[in-house]
Amino acid sequence: MKYHWYQNSIFYSLDVETFFDSNGDGIGDFQGLIDKLDYLAALGITCIWLLPFFPSPNRDNGYDVKDYYNIDERLGNLGDFAQLIDKAQVYGIKIIIDLVVNHTSIEHPWFREARKDRNSKYRDYYVWSDEPVEFESVELSFQGEENTMWTFDEQAGQYYLHRFYKEQPDLNIMNADVRDEILKIMGFWLSMGVSGFRIDAAAIIIEPHGIKGAEQEELEKFFEEMRHFLAAKKTDAILLAEANVKPEEVATYIKGESRMHMIFNFFLNQYLFLSLAQGKVQPLIKTLRKLPGIQPAGQWLNFLRQHDELNLNLLTDKERQQVFKQFAPDESMQIYGRGIRRRLAPMLDGNDALLKLSYSILLSLPGVPLIRYGDEIGMGDDLSLEGRESVRTPMQWTSEPNAGFSTRAKGRKVIEKGKFGFPKINVLSLQSQGDSILNWIERLFSIRKQCPEIGSGEFEIIEQDNECLFVHHFRSEHGDLWFAHNFSGDPVTFSREELVGKSKKWVHIFGSRDAGEDRALQIDGYGFHWWRSINK
Repeated sequence: MKYHWYQNSIFYSLDVETFFDSNGDGIGDFQGLIDKLDYLAALGITCIWLLPFFPSPNRDNGYDVKDYYNIDERLGNLGDFAQLIDKAQVYGIKIIIDLVVNHTSIEHPWFREARKDRNSKYRDYYVWSDEPVEFESVELSFQGEENTMWTFDEQAGQYYLHRFYKEQPDLNIMNADVRDEILKIMGFWLSMGVSGFRIDAAAIIIEPHGIKGAEQEELEKFFEEMRHFLAAKKTDAILLAEANVKPEEVATYIKGESRMHMIFNFFLNQYLFLSLAQGKVQPLIKTLRKLPGIQPAGQWLNFLRQHDELNLNLLTDKERQQVFKQFAPDESMQIYGRGIRRRLAPMLDGNDALLKLSYSILLSLPGVPLIRYGDEIGMGDDLSLEGRESVRTPMQWTSEPNAGFSTRAKGRKVIEKGKFGFPKINVLSLQSQGDSILNWIERLFSIRKQCPEIGSGEFEIIEQDNECLFVHHFRSEHGDLWFAHNFSGDPVTFSREELVGKSKKWVHIFGSRDAGEDRALQIDGYGFHWWRSINK
């Protein structure tokens, strides 16, 4: 079977602007990220996903791009980016970037030209209408902040479509010239050394709403054009789809080796949190059994939290309310009627055992794990900030002023007070504590990379009578990996011998405490165990 580099990787997402400020202007930058690559390498990161760093008015955290071929001057320049790629290669770290091509900024030259003249070729780069068109079952991405997806442009004399903010007009993907422009953008950044792209809003890119003569099948084929182009330019580069879809829709994105290489596992993410909220494993088990097999050509990207809200739109109303009640009981913790705008550690109330359980589950499920910057130290959130900004505060490096993120007195707001404030939660302090969550996660990453079976082995769920106990294993030619996770705060008992008989030798490789050779194994509240079984 062909081996793909991403099958046994640890992905790490960060925003350059909030990671580390090297020049004291209060804004993170590429030189700051370069300075911290040794930290990421020591942590065990093998692939960094960079959020948008292009020139932008920053209406939407950089996702409103006005120049696809350059760097936001606050963050550095193309020379800095090239230096980042070079140093990352020394550490064996790959870099993937956001490809934001569902829309542009209203300040992008294409849109400026499109507004001027109906006969301009750029007018057809976007989606226009003389009157707003209503669509069935189409929701605004930012409900409560925008009340329409059509905005009238006085200069153009028409309405333009936008699924996000009105400052982000949608591109017309049916236009062959637009497709060519997107491939040129990909080619440019591949030549700069990136190892692939996260396709932002992949599900919306292929929606035909408002586009005259649009055919769903033709839109979906654009993914194949992208894959073909990528393969010709850089054989080991990847496409990662951001698509919050149900299992039966995954085939649109992962189709053998003709479309995307990877897809975010939103469906699993939401039902995992339902299981955590209930303290019962059935929602997780049912979800895993519904997921289609996409190996060996494709991989799931599993995550607990990322830079947006914890989106719960695939749950039923009743299920969503259960998760809200447990992890976001205050309305201020919720957003868009569908999600939670909190980081992982405060969602779990700083419960160290529950935090470790969550990470153990994440890294032991089929697919590839993603962790967000700061989550390895248990960073908190700032609910006084608007919208999604609550989970986008600067990285907390030390207990010095501004969390060691910047020397500027008045820069981006850092979390100062409470149990998640930077005086208590910061990299330097936690590195010196042998039992800290940071040092524990570093060990977890190391163990995970020694278990390639998780990314490619044969997966099986072993249902238990105890509704709180989740047991699964991976079978491979090298032996078997077994995992047991307790979703309850109370201890549970588990018999390994009943599971596989007496013909196996057990080697405990990770867990709450050494499992030993006991036939009846007690697993602590929110405890877990990883072990190998080898034929005697």
